[in-house]
Amino acid sequence: MLSRLGISSNTLRTLNLARKTIAIRAFSISTASQKQDNNMKYVVVTGGVVSGLGKGVTASSIGVVLKACGLRVTSIKIDPYLNTDAGTMSPFEHGEVFVLDDGGEVDLDLGNYERFLDVRLTRDNNITTGKIYQSVLDKERRGDYLGKTVQVVPHITDAIKNWIESVSVIPVDGKEGPADVCVIELGGTVGDIESMPFIEALRQLYFSIGQDNFCLIHVSLIPVLGVVGEQKTKPTQHSVRELRALGLTPHFLACRSAEPLLEGTKQKLSQFCHVPIGNILNIHDVPNIWHIPLLLQNQNAHDAILKQLDLINVATPPNLQEWNNRAQKFDDLKDSVRIAMVGKYVGLADSYLSVVKALLHACIACSLKPSVDWIAASDLEDDSAKLTPELHAAAWKTLKSASCVLVPGGFGDRGIKGMILAANYARENKVPYLGICLGMQISVIEFARSVLGLKRANSSEFDAQTPDPVVIFMPEGSRTHMGSTMRLGARRTLFQTSDCITAKLYHNQKFVDERHRHRYEVNPEVIGMLEEAGLKFVGKDESGQRMEIVELPNHPFYVGVQFHPEFKSRPGKPSAPFLGLILAATGQLGAYLSEQQNGSP
Repeated sequence: MLSRLGISSNTLRTLNLARKTIAIRAFSISTASQKQDNNMKYVVVTGGVVSGLGKGVTASSIGVVLKACGLRVTSIKIDPYLNTDAGTMSPFEHGEVFVLDDGGEVDLDLGNYERFLDVRLTRDNNITTGKIYQSVLDKERRGDYLGKTVQVVPHITDAIKNWIESVSVIPVDGKEGPADVCVIELGGTVGDIESMPFIEALRQLYFSIGQDNFCLIHVSLIPVLGVVGEQKTKPTQHSVRELRALGLTPHFLACRSAEPLLEGTKQKLSQFCHVPIGNILNIHDVPNIWHIPLLLQNQNAHDAILKQLDLINVATPPNLQEWNNRAQKFDDLKDSVRIAMVGKYVGLADSYLSVVKALLHACIACSLKPSVDWIAASDLEDDSAKLTPELHAAAWKTLKSASCVLVPGGFGDRGIKGMILAANYARENKVPYLGICLGMQISVIEFARSVLGLKRANSSEFDAQTPDPVVIFMPEGSRTHMGSTMRLGARRTLFQTSDCITAKLYHNQKFVDERHRHRYEVNPEVIGMLEEAGLKFVGKDESGQRMEIVELPNHPFYVGVQFHPEFKSRPGKPSAPFLGLILAATGQLGAYLSEQQNGSP
C-alpha cells in the first residue's frame, strides 16, 4: 500500500527496520519492568528415570540450605493427577493424607516441607490437575473467556502460571510479605503425559521472568549394574534429553545413587547433559535424611544456586549447625525403644509417615532410636488364629514384647477387632497406650465393652444397628460426598483440668490448636456413664460437646486424642502426646512432669 502512495522500496525497508527496532525496545522495556515487579525467585525440582527417588526430600533440603543462608523460603507441590486433592486417595496407593491448618488434604510431601522448613502451608500450595481444570472450567461456564475456544495452551498453562505466581507470595513463616524463594516440586517423572501442561507452563514461566529468577534442578537415578559395579549415566542422559525436548534445560543435576559419584561419572554427565560439572550434585544414601542438607552444603550447592538466582550478595553463609548436631546425635544413639504400631495400612510405611516422623522426633528428645514393630490389626483377631495361626502368634508375640502401643487413624471396619484387643491388652497390663483419632475411638469402645459391660458397644461407622453407639456420625458431615466433608484442619481443644497428663505435657496451656480429620466422634450422651466408670475426658472443643482428649487415671499412660498431633511435630519440637508415650515407655514420664511443674527446662 505504501508503494502505491509513491514511497520507495528503500524508504519502505527503513520504515520496517524502525518498526522492528521499536518493537524490540518495547519488548525489552516490558520484560525489564516485569522482572523488576516480580522479585520472586523460583527453584523448580523435576524427576526422571523412575518415581520415588526422593524429590520431596531433595526439594525440602534445598529449602533448608537456602533458609540457612538467611532467605525466606516457601514451597509448592504440583501433583499431576486428576484428583482435586489427596483426600479420597487410598493410603495404600499414595501414602498418607497430610492435613494443613486450613483443612487442606494434601500430598505427604507438603509434610516434608513443613517439617524441614518449619512453615505452615495452605491448601493452595498443593496444585493438582483437578484443581487447575476445575478453575478453568468454572471460568468457561461463567463466560469469562468471552466465547473463545478453551484450550490447554494458553488457558490451562496460564492458569498454572497464575496459580504459581499468586500462591508463591503468600507468607507461610509467620512474617509479613512474600518469601524470597519459592521451591516448586513437580510430581511424577518427566515424560509422563499428565505432566506435559505443567512442564509447558514452567517453560513459559521461565521465559517470562528471566533466567536470574529461575533455577531448574533435575533429580535422576545413577544405577549400578552388573558385578563390575559401573555407575551408569545413560538413563539420566535420556531423561535430560526428554526434558530439553520439552523446552527446559536443567541448571543442576541431583543424582541419586547408593555410593558417592565417581569423578569420571560426573565428567560424563557434564559432557552429555550440558550441565557444568560443579552443578552436578550427588545425593547418595545416608544414615538419615537430616544428612541431606549437609550433603548439599558440603558440595557448595547453596553458592551455585544463589549465583544462578543472583542472590549471592543478599544471602549469608549457611548456618546448619543445628542440623549437623541433630544428624550426628541420631547417628550416635545406641539405645532404642520398641513401639507396637497396630494399624490397617502397615503394608506401606508411607501410610503413616507423619506418625513415624513424630515418633522419631520424640525418641530423639529422649536420646533413643525408635524401633517400630508394625502389626496388622487383623492378625491379632480370633479369626486369624484359625486361618493364619503363625501370623496370629507372631503378632501377639510382637505386641507383648513392645514397650508401648500406638493405634493410629484410619477408616473402615477392617482390623477393628484387632485394635480393640490391642487397646484392651494395653489397658489391663498397664502398657503405655496412645490412640490417635480412630485409636481414641477404639479406646472408648473397648472401655465400654470391658468395663461397662456393653458387649455390643460400637461405632455407628462399623455397626449401624448397634444398641450402644458410643461413637457416632458427626451431625454436619456428608453421607453422600467424601472429599473435604470431614472435620478438617486446626481446631481448638480446651483442657477441662490442669491436673492431667496431657495438659502437663502441653506445658499447662489452657488450650491447644491441633489438626483434625474425622467424620465420627464420641457420643456426648454416654460421656457421663463413661466418666463415672473412670474414663476421663480432659479435653473438649469450645462447645463442650466434642470430646478431644481422653485419659485413664491410675495408668502409666493411657491417652486418646481425636486430633492428629503428628501433623505439627517438628525436628527439635516433638509433639506432646508422642513425647509422653515415649517417656512413659521408658519410665521417664514422672520425672519429666515433675521438672515441668517445677519450671525446669
